[in-house]
Amino acid sequence: MEFDVEIVLRERNQAVTERIAHGTEPDAWGEDDVESILKQILLAIDRAKHPEQKTRHVALRGFSWIVEPMGEDVVIALEIPMGAAVAGPFAIERQRLDGLVRRVIAAAAPPGPTVH
Repeated sequence: MEFDVEIVLRERNQAVTERIAHGTEPDAWGEDDVESILKQILLAIDRAKHPEQKTRHVALRGFSWIVEPMGEDVVIALEIPMGAAVAGPFAIERQRLDGLVRRVIAAAAPPGPTVH
């Protein structure tokens, strides 16, 4: 399947769109698929901000997210300090995708307390 990611960077007035391919259809997604999708979205934001950079490591923390309905489908919206992105639409039940995202982010959290 392919999906669009619309990206708006901070201090820029226009959005850019990137098309991303993922091998599994949303109705068959598991946690590994959602982890890959989230990382692809974050990398798309990074590429929009730093097109000259090579692919970098992605950590699934430090961002806000929400799964929102869009007609009969859903989108994933992410926000990080450098900008925001909306990816989709995806043909998957909203509560199911929300639960998958929650589990993936929880599994990526470092063990123990975090000092800020």
